[in-house]
Amino acid sequence: MSHDDIEIQCGRAMSRINEFKEYVNNPLWEILVETVHALVMYAHHKAYVRDVVFSENPEITPEELAARLGVPLGEALVILYELEHARNEGSTTREQLKP
Repeated sequence: MSHDDIEIQCGRAMSRINEFKEYVNNPLWEILVETVHALVMYAHHKAYVRDVVFSENPEITPEELAARLGVPLGEALVILYELEHARNEGSTTREQLKP
């Protein structure tokens, strides 16, 4: 993967995270996250999205993900936000390690 490809992916991830600002800045966001984390299948859904769904469609929307998994929109939002946030942090870390 070239440096330009990494920059493009970082830009997409940051753009995607900016889409979530409306939700994350809402005072009820923490309650939603806590509720989603308590769902029995949450960890399995998150792993499936990370391992399967992102490889097929890295730009999937929360609405599409909720429909595909048959989960509430809130769970899809939390999963996508957390995975995008982790992906963005990972890309930043790789970039910082480069000379």
